[in-house]
Amino acid sequence: MLKTRRSAFPWRDFLRSLAAVGIPVAVQNLLTTTASMVDTMMVAPLGENAVGALGLCAQFSSLMFSCYWGFVGGGMLFFAQYWGAREDDGIDRSYGLTWVCMMTVALLFCLLASAAPGVVMGLYTDKAAIRAIGVQYLRIVGFAYPLQVCSMAMSALLRATERVRIPMIASVASVAVNIFLNWVFIYGKLGVPAMGIRGAALATTAAAAVNVASIYLMAKLRGYPYLFHFRAHFRWTRGHVRNFLQKCFPIILNELFLGVGNMIINVTLGRQPEAVINGLAVFRTLEGLIVGFFAGFSSAASVLVGACVGAGELETAYQRAKRLVYLCSGILFAVGLAVLGLRRPILTAMGLSGPSFEAGTRFLVIYVFVALIRMGNWIMNDTYRASGDAVTGTVLELIAMYAMVVPAVLLTGFVFRLPYWAIFLCCYCDEPVRYVLMQLHLYSGRWIRPVTTLGVNALPAFRSAHAPKASKK
Repeated sequence: MLKTRRSAFPWRDFLRSLAAVGIPVAVQNLLTTTASMVDTMMVAPLGENAVGALGLCAQFSSLMFSCYWGFVGGGMLFFAQYWGAREDDGIDRSYGLTWVCMMTVALLFCLLASAAPGVVMGLYTDKAAIRAIGVQYLRIVGFAYPLQVCSMAMSALLRATERVRIPMIASVASVAVNIFLNWVFIYGKLGVPAMGIRGAALATTAAAAVNVASIYLMAKLRGYPYLFHFRAHFRWTRGHVRNFLQKCFPIILNELFLGVGNMIINVTLGRQPEAVINGLAVFRTLEGLIVGFFAGFSSAASVLVGACVGAGELETAYQRAKRLVYLCSGILFAVGLAVLGLRRPILTAMGLSGPSFEAGTRFLVIYVFVALIRMGNWIMNDTYRASGDAVTGTVLELIAMYAMVVPAVLLTGFVFRLPYWAIFLCCYCDEPVRYVLMQLHLYSGRWIRPVTTLGVNALPAFRSAHAPKASKK
């Protein structure tokens, strides 16, 4: 039976659907990351400490990302499944809930960045020169956070409903504005006084506003309905809110505690020499390039699998998920190798030299080979979430983070005082263990847990067909 299923799998249609959703999202993410690279390159003439400060500020943004991404993951679960079942009312209510929750997080981080930037930078580094530069940047860029999160919420909805070109085009406009305004504000062009690092923050904020406006305008012109059902966004029922929060809660806990764990890691690395901090800042930007490309295909996986679950096509969802894990991991590894091969011109262009160049290279080499396993775990977790199982990946990830990764990083960094590359390697010590456990869960099929009527009705037959496999495992 297994051979028949494999031979009958519609690879051509599958790859076409993957490319249709994944490539535009990957391009959008690459554009966003390219803007970060350009920011780093344009700030590089201000000195390596400016590059390091920009990188540490990006870690604060990453913490915000961890805090709101749980709502994105939960929202995508409902968007994709309701889209598969063509339940418009469910899409509208789910988007309204997702947007409100995400904006609450964004406003909190906006307040922290603009009102207490010194406290934020003090958490990430003990280097006074880097901290002072970061304070100037955070005080302005904090106002970009609500705009960035709003565009993220809209993009998540558009992707889940297979309207991936709108956020991609909006990203092109945003990146173009960001690069141009960086040139104007950082260096003082067109009669504007040179603002240095503050100019980079102002350009980022303006570009975020352009992104939001572009998405709304294009959605309106193309007749896309869901963003403009304003009243329907807030017609929540008690049952829907409870179901939404129950599905989101494990993802929220996952992302929140992972964010705290990553902050502990960054605080540890932020106590290393300045050359290491600057090399890490550039590496994080390149990591975003690799992850950004991969995230496009991860989003495609969520949509392709979640829509099938919502439509009651559970066997198709199961077969797609198994293939997506290996295919997307292979694509990511190829991208990582390409970046590694071009590391010298890239790292040099981003302002690294000498010890900081060496540190950036070591970070990149370690990451490219670890990412093959790490991203397999990521795509399995995203697939489970889109299919209704938000618990398994969360539990495994949190246990691994606090039982393995955080203790290993703290011991190597503050007790044994090992070299920075050994500390960095410990950040990924849990990935192989989780990969094995996630694979077992993948082949069991127990992660398929529909929220739509069509999916629920198809579940008993699917469970019966896969009961022998599940029981053996």
